[in-house]
Amino acid sequence: MPALQQLREGLHEAWGSVVEGWQRLSKRAAGAMTRFTPRKQRDSDTSQELAVRNSGWGVLAAELYDDEDKVVVRLEVPGLEKDDFDIQVTDGCLVVRGDKRLEREWTEGYYRIAECAYGYFERAIPLPEEVDSDRARARYEQGVLRVELPKAAHVRRRKVPVELKQQ
Repeated sequence: MPALQQLREGLHEAWGSVVEGWQRLSKRAAGAMTRFTPRKQRDSDTSQELAVRNSGWGVLAAELYDDEDKVVVRLEVPGLEKDDFDIQVTDGCLVVRGDKRLEREWTEGYYRIAECAYGYFERAIPLPEEVDSDRARARYEQGVLRVELPKAAHVRRRKVPVELKQQ
């Protein structure tokens, strides 16, 4: 087999591995990505331009804990106030919406520094079980939103004792 053909096949195989790995990674990370869209501001044009430039995709880290009686979701969303959230259970998902404001920016020498993503966001977290959303409770403390969702009565796990008999 000529060297050029071997090289071509090797590159084709390597490219296929990269594409496959990227597809797996994007499938696994798709739920964690959150789109930030700029909100309309009444501030100066410079502030609006900065908000648009810093909008885009970001990650709001979340974890979900499922026990016998409830589902607990923790979501890292620093820089908000408790009234900035809209929390709903829709189609088997916990949907958290909010609006991050343009607040953390400063000038240092010739540089203008802004460290956060800004704008409206929405994150939908699939729930593993049906929940009773009327009894849900949420708490926001030190940049972490914690939502406790009691499971619906008909899906709660019950412990059933099994007696072991010797033969």
